[in-house]
Amino acid sequence: TGQEFDVKAKCVINATGPFTDSVRKMDDQQVPNICQPSAGVHIVMPGYYSPDNMGLLDPATSDGRVIFFLPWEKMTIAGTTDTPTDVTSHPIPTEEDINFILNEVRNYLSADVEVRRGDVLAAWSGIRPLVTDPNSKDTQSISRNHVVTISDSGLVTIAGGKWTTYRAMAQDTIDAAVQAHDLKVGSSKTIGLQLEGAEDWSPTLYIRLVQDYGLESEVAQHLASTYGDKAFEVAKIAQVTGKRWPIVGKRLVSEFPYIEAEVVYGVKEYARTAVDMISRRTRLAFLNVQAAEEALPRIVDIMGKELNWSEQKKKEEFEAAKKFLYYEMGYKVKSDQLTDSSEISLAPSDIERYKKRFHMFDKDKKGFITILDVQRVLESISVQIAENTLHDILNEVDLNKNGQVELNEFLQLMSAIQKGHISGSRLAVLMKTAEENLRERVVIPVDRSGGGL
Repeated sequence: TGQEFDVKAKCVINATGPFTDSVRKMDDQQVPNICQPSAGVHIVMPGYYSPDNMGLLDPATSDGRVIFFLPWEKMTIAGTTDTPTDVTSHPIPTEEDINFILNEVRNYLSADVEVRRGDVLAAWSGIRPLVTDPNSKDTQSISRNHVVTISDSGLVTIAGGKWTTYRAMAQDTIDAAVQAHDLKVGSSKTIGLQLEGAEDWSPTLYIRLVQDYGLESEVAQHLASTYGDKAFEVAKIAQVTGKRWPIVGKRLVSEFPYIEAEVVYGVKEYARTAVDMISRRTRLAFLNVQAAEEALPRIVDIMGKELNWSEQKKKEEFEAAKKFLYYEMGYKVKSDQLTDSSEISLAPSDIERYKKRFHMFDKDKKGFITILDVQRVLESISVQIAENTLHDILNEVDLNKNGQVELNEFLQLMSAIQKGHISGSRLAVLMKTAEENLRERVVIPVDRSGGGL
């Protein structure tokens, strides 16, 4: 609302990561900086790049940085970079950092496995708040541990540290606050405190979800591991599918176990933006940016209904989430692989083969194909695809966005696929399948059946 008001407190704790120094300067403008922000980029690749239950960490890569390679949410997560950066609320992964990780990953995989740029499903950058200890004699050395400081006015600052040491950081911070401000507290009780949903959880809880509600086993396992015993509350609001199986639980996208009921439940837990839903309440944005974009319209519709959004508000949320995926989750650097690889480096025989495939669709020799051309070919092999889906398929390749795919654009696509810059192109697979189906069928010999039926 823009309204300002005062909040009184016995103690203020500054736990703002890369924004540490800007808050410290609000307390004392003369204080020297202690935070040296560093960008850490992570990428997600298909699950077949790593074993299900084994991770790898190399503390000394080609340039001395640490790299790790872990199975995560049935995918593979790899990282990380360590590059000085400016502080921003919206860090963006760079192509240079993504390629550094891919090059390092190649060192750990069999030579038979082709590590393709096109297999990067999502990429993001975080800002690591490295610090120098203001009380240290060597003020230039960067600490990988955390630092707790107390200013003359009593502002308690916790800076540095790692995800993996968050509880020790919190305990040191609270201890410092208690001592500096003479706060009356008992001993810490959080070390054995169960999280919400832990009370009735067990490794076999998901079986009850399958039996009681008719959820798919994969969906039930996801709900049980994510929400604990609160998974039953999600299952209760899951809509009936109308199918024989699963009975309830409509997925947001086919290849991930997230269901529509989780969006409704997320709103009940105060989710208020589509970005929150695709990135934190589910992990779609971190696992596959294209899948997240595919789920976005339905997510916005559900949230709009639950929160009484106007059509304008729904549009704003949709655009904000698309912008988030495009810049912060690596969609831009993924889509740039086609436009940046505009040179066509194909063998003459390949060019002829792909031209022949293209002209099977471009019967009129217009030099381009449209949705109507694709529909005509699909009908001839008895395949039906919804028109809006076909539009999306062609739009992925339509670089100049004129509603049609020119021969040059198609050759660029096939060249990028051969070089590994692009993978999973729906248009390429669709056209290859159609070509194979339209080839003249060879008569199947009947010798092994004794001469026929």
